[in-house]
Amino acid sequence: MGFCDGKVVDIHTHMYPPEYVKILESRTSIPLVRSFPGSSDPRLILLDTEVPILEEAEAAKARGETPTNIPGRPLTKHYSSLDQKMHFMETHEIDISVVSLANPWLDFLSASEAGPIAESINADFSRMCEEKCGRLFFFAALPLTASQEVILSSIAHVSSLPYCRGVILGTSGLGKGLDDPDLLPIFQALADARLIIFLHPHYGLPNEVWGPRAQENYGHVLPLALGFPMETTIAVTRMYLAGVFDQVPQLNMLLAHSGGTLPFLAGRIESCILHDGHLHAAGTKPKKTIWEVLSSQVYLDAVVYSDVGLKAAVAASGPEGHERLMFGTDHPFFPPLGSDEEGEWESVTWNGAAVRKAFGEDAEGVKVQKVMGGNAVKVLNLRRDGCR
Repeated sequence: MGFCDGKVVDIHTHMYPPEYVKILESRTSIPLVRSFPGSSDPRLILLDTEVPILEEAEAAKARGETPTNIPGRPLTKHYSSLDQKMHFMETHEIDISVVSLANPWLDFLSASEAGPIAESINADFSRMCEEKCGRLFFFAALPLTASQEVILSSIAHVSSLPYCRGVILGTSGLGKGLDDPDLLPIFQALADARLIIFLHPHYGLPNEVWGPRAQENYGHVLPLALGFPMETTIAVTRMYLAGVFDQVPQLNMLLAHSGGTLPFLAGRIESCILHDGHLHAAGTKPKKTIWEVLSSQVYLDAVVYSDVGLKAAVAASGPEGHERLMFGTDHPFFPPLGSDEEGEWESVTWNGAAVRKAFGEDAEGVKVQKVMGGNAVKVLNLRRDGCR
């Protein structure tokens, strides 16, 4: 990909360690992994919209038939192989990756399972980073279905891991969303440990929003292109209205997919707050404006695929907005269709081109280098100290 002399850092890149895949293979409800005749790779099935197709495919399999429609996406070696991750980095000239467990993380585990499995998954990521010292860091997974005591203990533990640079979090939190008051001690512990939250969607919007034609005609386009960004936007706005950013002023977040639609809708959110009599009468209006939060406690990834969206993200992030954006690829999701997965991925090259185009005359200059890697190195302290 080649961006002058600056390092290229991918802060939005996922893996499923083999242990995690085994858990998904053992499950009887989504999320799960299944194998079907007609598919050379096992299928990863994550979304509620995929359940009807899953049921039809399993019924066909039980009859000894090849399913007409195979649910989910192929679980290729890109999801679990460290060698494949490094090959992807080399192919796209990525110097450093900050890997994280992909959705739905550990949200589906029982309270008793969550703590030990989180520790084991984070140990797997630590070993990968140690093996590729200086090339890999990671965002840890938290056991959010466990007790608060276990969650706080997990935060203390991962903060001591040399390659951990934050945690990845879904929008459900403890099950009630990110405006849940019970999350405040957890947010405070993360802030005290200086662990950034990488916020990533998974649950989307209710299936009925997509209409009766979606399942057969529209593939995954609506839930992924629209549901995921809106999920992030709603989750962060709920946090903002609940006063989380006021109550935990040292909390820092990195939002996936350039913050969803938040950069575009921030002005509308401010206007609705200004004109809402209930908030003013109750005295619950946030102390900071949404613009102040975006320019001080929120970072955005650059996984937006066009300079139009990227320009909005930069503009919404304050006067020095180019210092609050970080490049990402979303690997191993969105592989090229009908072509060589070992080669270049459009999902990567589009994001790189968007950064260049968004900054115009500075296309080979300082701002681009910061977004492509400099910001991540500085904010996440991605140093090679201690590598042998």
